Amino acid sequence: MKKIMIALMIGMGMMQATTGVAQVNVQVNIGSQPGWGPTGYDYASYYYLPEINCYYDVARGQFIILNNNQWVYSAGVPSRYRSFDLYRTYKVVVNRPKPYQYNSNDLRAYGGYKNNHSQAVIRNSGEYKYYQSAGHPNHNQWKGNNGNVGGNTQRVQPRNNNNNTVRNTNARAQTTEQSVRTNNRSSANRGQR
Repeated sequence: MKKIMIALMIGMGMMQATTGVAQVNVQVNIGSQPGWGPTGYDYASYYYLPEINCYYDVARGQFIILNNNQWVYSAGVPSRYRSFDLYRTYKVVVNRPKPYQYNSNDLRAYGGYKNNHSQAVIRNSGEYKYYQSAGHPNHNQWKGNNGNVGGNTQRVQPRNNNNNTVRNTNARAQTTEQSVRTNNRSSANRGQR
């Protein structure tokens, strides 16, 4: 009887372990987000712009605007907002389908952000993960590195004269490698004297 109880407990434990593993799902779409999108989000379906009360569909790259009491997709913001600065306005990330169906809730919840211009945007971020956004000024650097983090495609990092690993940062990668080679030649020449 004792063996049967132990076998049942082990079997139930194994069933719980396998169902827990199947629940993991990670989505990232930084590369689809525009340069004026807010930082801090690896995934965004839509942005709500409280200042002009419209939505932006990240996947389609289009705005969803209210036109004659109907929500319609548009390539740009309504004409009355043509001079509107998307980089300065506050954006709320919305990850629910058809967000405009909840517009009255969004107006109430985020109306206070209409004149908030303090949100950091992807274009101005120094974080490497945002380089994959086509709107980031360093996007070509990200493409040139095939998306490798930090731009370091080497398997072995060079070492300096003190046998310490040289940091290979994005901005100084080639300079660092060149100075390491020069320093190593100098130390080799000193050893020959």
